[in-house]
Amino acid sequence: MHPTTPDGRYFVVKGQLWRCTNPSLDDAVRQRWVKALMAARRAVKSAKASADDAQLRAARAQVQDAKVALGERGPVWWNDGSPDFNRRQVRHTPYAAWYESLAHKERP
Repeated sequence: MHPTTPDGRYFVVKGQLWRCTNPSLDDAVRQRWVKALMAARRAVKSAKASADDAQLRAARAQVQDAKVALGERGPVWWNDGSPDFNRRQVRHTPYAAWYESLAHKERP
């Protein structure tokens, strides 16, 4: 399991922040978009295997759409004006001290 920032906005993988899914999404809506995301990721894999560039672009667009709908990309889902640190190295963000304070075994 990857550590999640205290505010619940990000999880950390290999020292990089990744935005969490919007926690205020209705469970049925979230599940529908997760299912769409998984299907889109399978389509990306298939397109890569077939070396079909048009199919790959379409599949990647589907991944993007699902991630935006889940709140993992696009506009942030919080409304307090805090900046977005998605895909940033945690050591270069306000979360650096929190991450360093984790026991070594808690960090991936």
